[in-house]
Amino acid sequence: MTSFADALGLTAPYYNLGLVIIVLILFGYMFRSAKNTYLLPWKYLFATIVIFIFEEIITVLDIAKIIDVPAVVFPLLEMVIITLFIYLLLLQKEYLSKLRK
Repeated sequence: MTSFADALGLTAPYYNLGLVIIVLILFGYMFRSAKNTYLLPWKYLFATIVIFIFEEIITVLDIAKIIDVPAVVFPLLEMVIITLFIYLLLLQKEYLSKLRK
């Protein structure tokens, strides 16, 4: 690997956590201000972001050699994130089809 790729691999989880903090603030504003909005898909999206935060924290701790994570953990967390995302899209599609009828 090049030194740029190594540096990016070490710093990306920290940048991801910083950007997720901004997203969590935006979710807080949305959940407080949305009164007559269908929020169920957004709650699932929030759950995926919480799982992503957990994954990034594990990644940072693994890079810092604080914990030793088995290789199977990250693909399992990614699978849960993708499954929840697909489910929230299906919920939104169903909701929109009910509105059209």
